[in-house]
Amino acid sequence: MSLSFFIGKRFSKAKQRNKMVSFISISSIVGIAVGVAVIVIGLSAMNGFERELKNRVLSVIAHGEFEGVNAPIKNWQNVMDSALEHSQVEAAAPYVRLTALVEKGSQLKAVEVRGVDPQLEPKVSTLPSFVKGAAWQTFQSGQQQVILGKGVADQVGAKVGDYVTLMIPTSGNSTKVQAPRRVRVQVTGLLELNGQIDHSLAIVPLADAQQYARLGDKVTGVSIKVDDVFNAPLIVREVGNTLTEYVYLHSWKQKYGFLYRDIQLVRTIMYLVMVLVIGVACFNIVSTLMMAVKDRASEIAILRTMGATDGLIKRIFTWQGVFSGVVGSIVGGVLGSVIALNLTPLISGLESLIGHKFLSGDIYFVDFLPSQLVWSDVALVAGTATVLSLIATWYPATKASQLNPATVLSSK
Repeated sequence: MSLSFFIGKRFSKAKQRNKMVSFISISSIVGIAVGVAVIVIGLSAMNGFERELKNRVLSVIAHGEFEGVNAPIKNWQNVMDSALEHSQVEAAAPYVRLTALVEKGSQLKAVEVRGVDPQLEPKVSTLPSFVKGAAWQTFQSGQQQVILGKGVADQVGAKVGDYVTLMIPTSGNSTKVQAPRRVRVQVTGLLELNGQIDHSLAIVPLADAQQYARLGDKVTGVSIKVDDVFNAPLIVREVGNTLTEYVYLHSWKQKYGFLYRDIQLVRTIMYLVMVLVIGVACFNIVSTLMMAVKDRASEIAILRTMGATDGLIKRIFTWQGVFSGVVGSIVGGVLGSVIALNLTPLISGLESLIGHKFLSGDIYFVDFLPSQLVWSDVALVAGTATVLSLIATWYPATKASQLNPATVLSSK
């Protein structure tokens, strides 16, 4: 054990003659611990939102879509084949998109009706895994079936086995308002994502959707799945340049990209706040050490008369300041990690206690507060706190090394 470390440790543990020094020292440790804990919890929440965005939303929606411009796509099989020739496209599937009202009794709900191929859709999304029970296995055309989002079903009061009416708008050459087409279908399953999609989506077999929209064998568009979801816009453009059909090019970033950008922006702000909060807490270390230097002036003078160098005195008070930073970082890291690992059930319990949900599924893409603890974030935050506490010791340690032992001892 080095002499500076040994003396700095003794100075930190020894009972202070000045109670104000002890108070400020404890407050600096508490400030660093709270700052570290809050930042760890905040970063874990951001990690959780990013995980849910990728695993729930981006795994269910199409990464890219090619939608007919002036009319539905007739040669959609050629579009699929062209898309699959791209090395980064993993799968493709046709779809039909409609806007409709779901009616049950006096309840109405506007939804997006999506017609999908039950065999091809699982290749481009994980949608079937969020459908409860065995509804997807029995999902087939010609049976007047529909899978409703759970939010839609709850709003209109429909359950599995109930019949609802889809009111599909009709269009024609006439400028007169036409009555919507009414289709009676049976709810065979519920889509439960615990988020915004649950409140706006109804799924029907592709052939039934073509019949409802009177498209014949045409489709609205072709959806694709790519191997790099965050590079989807570039891949969609590259595939679009190879198509002979006149289509719109859509990627998930056009509809949900703001969510990803918001998460990254908040993460950046959290890192900035981390530095500021911990930096403010570290100012207490400066105050503590300055008062400790004054309180320990006689001990410093004695050490200097015994041959202690300027460097030794600096290292003694540097170690004393680092002890506060390390203790605060460890306590804050442990506290923040424990809360982050249990953040979702803690917030759920708080919501049940006060009877209010902080996140509503019909507004946000999830209706709960997710959390994912990343140990590298904990190490980064704790390391930053330790480094800032080390920087905060520079000025007090320098002033300690500049004390004149003769002046100090003569005043005693």
